[in-house]
Amino acid sequence: MPVAAPPLPNRLLTRLLTRLLDRLLGWRDRLLASPAFQRTASGFALTRPIAHRRARELFDLVAGFVYSQVLSACVKLDLFRALAGGPLALPALARHCRMSDEATERLLAAAVSLKLVELRGRDAAGCQRYGLGVLGAPLADNEAVLAMVRHHDTLYADLADPVALLRGSGPPPALSGFYPYTADDAVTRAAALAPENVGSYSQLMAASQPLVAAEILDAYRLDGHRRLLDVGGGEGRFLCSVAERAPHLQLTLFDLPAVAERARERFAAAGIAGRAQTVGGNFLSDPLPAGADIASLVRVIHDHDDERALTILKAVRRALPAGGTLLLAEPMAGTPGAEAMGDAYFGFYLLAMGRGRARTVENLAALLDRAGFGRVRLLPTRIPLQVRMLVAQAMPEARA
Repeated sequence: MPVAAPPLPNRLLTRLLTRLLDRLLGWRDRLLASPAFQRTASGFALTRPIAHRRARELFDLVAGFVYSQVLSACVKLDLFRALAGGPLALPALARHCRMSDEATERLLAAAVSLKLVELRGRDAAGCQRYGLGVLGAPLADNEAVLAMVRHHDTLYADLADPVALLRGSGPPPALSGFYPYTADDAVTRAAALAPENVGSYSQLMAASQPLVAAEILDAYRLDGHRRLLDVGGGEGRFLCSVAERAPHLQLTLFDLPAVAERARERFAAAGIAGRAQTVGGNFLSDPLPAGADIASLVRVIHDHDDERALTILKAVRRALPAGGTLLLAEPMAGTPGAEAMGDAYFGFYLLAMGRGRARTVENLAALLDRAGFGRVRLLPTRIPLQVRMLVAQAMPEARA
């Protein structure tokens, strides 16, 4: 229904307040841009900490790509795993990296400044020793993050000219070819994708899945359910985690035929083939298997535009009985304390991928409502930057 315009006095007040705010912010912008003010602020005791923090934040934006490349070099040289057994001296690390002492020391100095590596004193020969830093230690055995860092080479190449990427005037982004299901003809090509066409992205998703599986399963207990349908479940790493937590649960995975075949092999290797079935198809055109009372969409919806996202959600609603449960888990825009993750990182990552966007909780709730879901709840997760989770119920009269 059309929304009535606010009364005239309210509109005049709104315009007045907007103009006043614009003037105040304009004054602030001119002040911050003034070299004289910058010198004064950096020298005055009360404003010096703020000025220094803002200068550091601005420089971090300028130097951020270099920081990322330092991390990339450490990962490619397997530096964190080399240090996981204990501190090593510079000559030993230079041999490990197959670089000169000078080049290795330059890399280590950069890694120390980024808290990836720490100085650990000197050995008997007087050589500097290095150990894992507070940000490097969690990476030593975290294959999920290490795989993402290696994968980012493709993203960085696509971002070499960000203006061309935004305008769509450059060559097709390499990242769009990494995910074959994002192509405009994905519906017709899905059944024809061979295992070699899905291997790279399936392995990346499988490697990164443990990052979010524990978050989801800690936030929502599956005790009261019989069968879980994981839509777009990839190679089945999430369902393998579910199988450990909920041994009573029957499991069904739906993904592209070539991907579902890889999941079937994983389930057999994990010893859960007797209660975990796989179904191949395309969720944009094929009906989803029925029989589940709970379904999951783990990092699926943000890969698609609104039209496709609604198509997927409606397909899930049709597969669930009235009162069935949907778990929708993915990084979301507007996450408190991690706003840049949604709009900056995923904004450009998904642009290079070719479609999709990070959505706020409110955006997703609106899509769920249109698809026939209600009683949408946001469940707390331990690391919201990594994943947030919505739980929704299938309404008795589907609007799908």
